[in-house]
Amino acid sequence: MLTRDSLFSGKLLIYQEQKGYRFSIDAVLLAGLAAVRPGDRVVELGSGCGVVLLILAFRGLGKSLLGVEIQRDLFSLAERNARENGLEARLRFLQADYRAVSGALPAHGFDLVLSNPPYRRLRSGRVNPDSQRAIARHEILTTLPDLFEAADYLLPEGGRMGVIYPTTRLESLVVAAHEAGFRPKELTLIFSYPDSPARLVYMLLTKGGGEGLHVSPPFFIYERPGEYSVDMKGFYEAWD
Repeated sequence: MLTRDSLFSGKLLIYQEQKGYRFSIDAVLLAGLAAVRPGDRVVELGSGCGVVLLILAFRGLGKSLLGVEIQRDLFSLAERNARENGLEARLRFLQADYRAVSGALPAHGFDLVLSNPPYRRLRSGRVNPDSQRAIARHEILTTLPDLFEAADYLLPEGGRMGVIYPTTRLESLVVAAHEAGFRPKELTLIFSYPDSPARLVYMLLTKGGGEGLHVSPPFFIYERPGEYSVDMKGFYEAWD
């Protein structure tokens, strides 16, 4: 059974499974923090029901938008969401395993790779019995090295990659990036509240290049329980 949800005061409709995988605030953060340039050819690896790219398309960002999703049911939802919002001309989705992306997409054909990859190691914690949620949250079908291998194929030298990841696995993210030839260029620590520890990180990386990491001001999701921060509210507001 599907639910019909919305963003931007009902201007962007999102169909998703009631009991399967449902998008979280992480997707809104990724879409909001990614500095998409007007001429960017953007590809999202693991696009789920399409929320990140739908937000970018709704806001008129990027030259072209493509989502790659391995789960057929989520891919079908993403296509439906694009149609229901009249955004088919702005973005498209591909049902494929990004570990084998070289067979489906051109090498170095994109400027920006985005991803909100599975956070949890396969044998860490309880695996959700729902397969959609399990695959999205645990490294069942893909790992960080797989993600960077795909990004390396898709991006030219100097191409950019934006990732949302938990702070508890920041070391793993940096190690995997360096091993694949990517360099961290921008880091944003994301806090639930001003007095809480950081729980997520947004990292912008480039393929190749030298050292030089810019640490952005901290990002707070909430001012207080039940009230989004000014910055977070901006991510949920429609642009003129």
